[in-house]
Amino acid sequence: MSVNIAVIGAGSWGTTLAILLANKQYDVSLWVYEPEQLKLMQKQRVNHQYLPGIALPENIALTGDINTTVGSATHLVLAVPTHAMREVCTNIADKVNPEQWIINVSKGIENDTLKRMSEVIAEILPVKNSQITTLYGPSHAEEVSKGIATAVVAASIDLQTARMVRDLFMTEYFRVYSSDDIIGVELGGSLKNVIAIAAGIADGAGFGDNTKAALLTRGLVEITRLAMTMGARQETFAGLSGMGDLIVTCMSKHSRNRHVGEQIGRGHTLDQVLGDMVMVAEGVKTTRSVHQLSEKLQVEMPISEQVYQVLFHN
Repeated sequence: MSVNIAVIGAGSWGTTLAILLANKQYDVSLWVYEPEQLKLMQKQRVNHQYLPGIALPENIALTGDINTTVGSATHLVLAVPTHAMREVCTNIADKVNPEQWIINVSKGIENDTLKRMSEVIAEILPVKNSQITTLYGPSHAEEVSKGIATAVVAASIDLQTARMVRDLFMTEYFRVYSSDDIIGVELGGSLKNVIAIAAGIADGAGFGDNTKAALLTRGLVEITRLAMTMGARQETFAGLSGMGDLIVTCMSKHSRNRHVGEQIGRGHTLDQVLGDMVMVAEGVKTTRSVHQLSEKLQVEMPISEQVYQVLFHN
């Protein structure tokens, strides 16, 4: 079977994964939401807005026609912001083939429904749960796009599906592991963004390494506690989508969520910080979801709760 991959979403991560897959000589289509961005990318073969300085291989077909792109693919990579996932899935549902493989790379929990991204996808798209995989881990696009060594995990309820996705993405610099704990992998990759905001606040307010170490350690304890209540396995949080993703998101200069926290720690309001950002900091919306989950499930999450109070109650 020939492989034809459609990447839905041309932010920094969607673009990076499209490049990685194209460099493996797959046929790749990259759907670009904004018409002006599409024109510029087609003309310059660079995504200056989200991934400046990285050339797009010629075998990436850039398109604004989502229906044709989805309909002709064997694999769909969903790389849209989490708040747009439901709308995008609804728009493409009648074009999705029941035989297609769906790969989610968006990290977050839907507000109000409190669903993980694979749950939103499974609710709307006409595919089996065993055809859905999530690809998460400590993987900033700015580094992966330059071929810097990175390791992530592909998770599905069907381990064979996870292994297929592992092989699809694996390169000499992009190591992919497989897991059947999709609950743990998705929650690890999503909940850590809230702790990263806390770490950023500590940075902005002038606290030291001791403080940050305490935040990371106790933060990992509370997100693991919530995730296990929701059906995750504890050992997943010692892995790439738990401790690994937490470390990179709390420490890296590339981390949008840490940046949000840092600016708030320096005295800026949330509206000011978000207004100055081009990219999405998923942790802001996830903080609201975590607050709702911790109340609903009666799980104590003191760090996450304080982040919620700072962001939404000043």
